[in-house]
Formats: sequence, C-alpha cells, structure tokens
Amino acid sequence: MSMSPEVMEIEGFVTEARGGMYIVRDEAFNEWLCRTYRGTRTDNGPSSLVTVGDLVRIKATSQEDEHEGVIVFVYPRQSALVRKRDIRRNRSKEKIQVIASNIDQLCVVVSADDPPLNLRLIDRYLVFAGSEQMPVLIIINKTDLVGQMELEEEMRVYTDLGYALCYVSAESGEGIEDLLDLLSGKISAFSGHSGVGKSTLINRLIGEERLKTAEISAGNSRGVHTTTNAVMLSLPGGGYVIDTPGIREFNLSGVTSENLRFWFPEFLESMGNCAYSSCSHTVEPGCGVAQAVEDGRIDARRYESYLAIFDTLDDE
Repeated sequence: MSMSPEVMEIEGFVTEARGGMYIVRDEAFNEWLCRTYRGTRTDNGPSSLVTVGDLVRIKATSQEDEHEGVIVFVYPRQSALVRKRDIRRNRSKEKIQVIASNIDQLCVVVSADDPPLNLRLIDRYLVFAGSEQMPVLIIINKTDLVGQMELEEEMRVYTDLGYALCYVSAESGEGIEDLLDLLSGKISAFSGHSGVGKSTLINRLIGEERLKTAEISAGNSRGVHTTTNAVMLSLPGGGYVIDTPGIREFNLSGVTSENLRFWFPEFLESMGNCAYSSCSHTVEPGCGVAQAVEDGRIDARRYESYLAIFDTLDDE
C-alpha cells in the first residue's frame, strides 16, 4: 500500500488488540483504530509484532475526526510479559508471544479460595519477574472467603522474603484503596489463572464495568476464560492497568536449569555450603540448600516449587 509523505505521524500506546486491529491512544487521549501492513517496522526481533503496551508511531489513513491509521513503527520494548509458542501451532510462526509490554510492575493475582490459593503459580511468576528484573506485586483476592490471620500466616514466607503483597476483596471492596496506592503512576500488568477475579477486581479499581466476568466452572474450580486479549485501562488518580488473558500454564522464557537457583533468593546464603560448585540442589549429596530445608531455614513448600519448576525447564 502507499501513503502520501505529507501525512503527519503520531505517537501513542497500544491499549487494546482486536482480531488484527489495534486501539492506539495518543498523547491527547484520542483513540485511533489501527492496523499493521507489510511496511510496519519493529526493533523487537522474532516476537509478536504489536502488543498491548507498545509505544508505536502511526500515520492517519482517514479524516482526522475519524481517527483511523496504520502502525508504521514499533519502538523497542523496555520490558515484556512473554511466553514461548510452538511455531507448528500458530499461523504467525512467532517463537515468543508478547502478552504485554513496557510494564512497570507485574501484578500476580491469586485467590484466597474458589479456586484455591495457588502458591506454585506465584513461585513461577516470581521466577519470571526475577529473571526479567521486573518489580512484582502479589495480590490475594477474595479475602472475604478466608480468615485474614490464617491467610497472612500462609503468605508469611513471601513477606519474609521481601515481596510486596496486597490483600483485597473485589466483592466487598476491602483493600481496594491500598491497592490503588500501589498502582498509582505505574503501568501494571495483571496476570494469573482464570477464575481468580482479575476482571472483577479491575472493574472495581477503575470504577466501571469495562471487563466481562464469569463464574467459576462447575466441577473443576479452575475458572473459565473471560479475557481473550490484553487491554490497558486508565486508573483514577493516575496509572494504567493491563488485564491479560488467564494463563493456566505460564511458560518461563529465558530461565534454565542452570540459572533457576538464582531466582530463589533464600537459596543464595546456603549455596556456598554445597559440596559441588555446580550443584543443582536436586539430587546431589552434600547439598547446602537441601540441608537448609531439612533444618527449617528454607521453606519446604518453596523448595518443592523449585524442584517442580526445575523438572519442567528442559521441556520449555
């Protein structure tokens, strides 16, 4: 396609993707309906060409008040929430799917119950965030279903490790103001299993029903997908939140069996006590980490998470 050179170029952030079309919000808060074309350029390598959160340059293809255009350039991403893809199973043949980009913090949303609290998923996200040097906030929703003292005790291991936590109930509104303070002025990506109440929580945060919600699936308590594409929404008082599709199996990109140990910070002190410098902390004799688990200095559940993640890395 050809475009006249006199058309003014505009910069903006992609706030939503809709079946090959993209909503781009410019600095004047105008929303442009855009698409890519063969000439769209990017400096982001063999990954998704355009995703929510991208800073892009567009050219108008219609009258100014109609706000339609094409994306001509995608700027380099400062950060990204990604997962690997099987190139045999997707038409775009992309190796890495970028779910959201240019985020300031990753918000791991879990539920206190219904579905049950999933510590293993938290640990996988913490490994990813650590490997990407990305700030992370753990949000525990549905606190109205579980006793607060019991819940805080179960999450104490993360508090002791220095991770930021926020307890909320999207249903009752408890903790919402505290959460808004933690999100203020930042671009935050919400991610987690389907059914934990991400969309309900975001609706409560932005003060309107913008996102679809659904009940937990009967029989398996795993939740049903309500978000099919990521969407970025502005928060009252400043900042943005990106709702991402529910992820049942979050793939770790860039994490290997050799470097996994470094993303469990409680291991670092005990690693120097291992009999072997290349100890994987799985089966070797004289492992300082395993001894610390036995002595109660490292939480046994976290160590079990490490072993579970370690066993999957070669397959990812």
